[in-house]
Amino acid sequence: MSRYSRITHAAVHLPVRRQRGTEIEQLLRRHSPSLKLPAGLLQRTFGLEQRTVADPGDLPSDLAARAAAQLLHTARLGTADIDLLLFAAVSADVREPANAHIVAAKTGLSCPAFDIGNACNGIINALQVADALIRTGQHRRVLITCGETLTRLSRWNLTRDQLRTGLTSLTGADLGAALLVEASPVPGITGSVFLANSAGWHAATLYDPHHAPDHPQGLHVDSEALLGSFVDLDVQGVQWLKEQHVDVGDLDLVCVHQPSVPFVDTFRTRMGIDTAQIIPTFPHTGNAAAATLPLQLAHAVGRRRLAPGDTVALFGLASGASGAVMLLRW
Repeated sequence: MSRYSRITHAAVHLPVRRQRGTEIEQLLRRHSPSLKLPAGLLQRTFGLEQRTVADPGDLPSDLAARAAAQLLHTARLGTADIDLLLFAAVSADVREPANAHIVAAKTGLSCPAFDIGNACNGIINALQVADALIRTGQHRRVLITCGETLTRLSRWNLTRDQLRTGLTSLTGADLGAALLVEASPVPGITGSVFLANSAGWHAATLYDPHHAPDHPQGLHVDSEALLGSFVDLDVQGVQWLKEQHVDVGDLDLVCVHQPSVPFVDTFRTRMGIDTAQIIPTFPHTGNAAAATLPLQLAHAVGRRRLAPGDTVALFGLASGASGAVMLLRW
């Protein structure tokens, strides 16, 4: 019997606390009094209404572990049923050891565990790894986890010259997410392609303060340059879909990375995706980084937007720049 893999469960842990765009702007004015900020700047620039904010004591591993525990409860699985745990996020508790071990310990798992990092594409790369390991028979159930605390990257002290690359840092969100990938007798993950334009890496940076102390610290994002770094990647993605004989308009659900509303609108238009095919998460959550794709899948399941046999496309877009398209049958 051929061995395939499919996503069987998706879960998210959303913190209760919310920070509205007007509150964020008030804080920025307080810390950067020299800036003359027009009211509603975040809404007009990014489409942000509010973002989720974790409690001060919560670490990325805490958020990931809560999502993982929720998923195991929903799937009616015990800790011994998981063969491998992966952690994929922009955020991290530590540089040593792998954060996956911390999530596993907090969840009560004793299986192998390791991290996968590729900025906001970490989750879709983790799906790639899980699919390969299941197809080759090395694992049966892989739990992918993510914990993001991007609100802690907010840059509050900005000059006028720094506003262009610093404003994006105020849109990050905090949340945990988890996906379960299992062996299946029928295809679930039906195809994928991974792309890169590494010449665009400088458009979004977060230097390590320990290993690159002489470089600019904090999150710096040149939104225009970042958008430009994806231009050829979406063309390649369209070509790959044509080779798979997939018409985007026929897909039941499209999940795409959502760093802002204008970004999603531009990408959607270029790809020919209808607004009804996408579940918007950015306006009321913020930029969930690597957790964005599982967040949309969890919302789709919770809102009964997905039924067995539905076709889904995941579009991963991350600084680097890197792109990915993954096709699923639910």
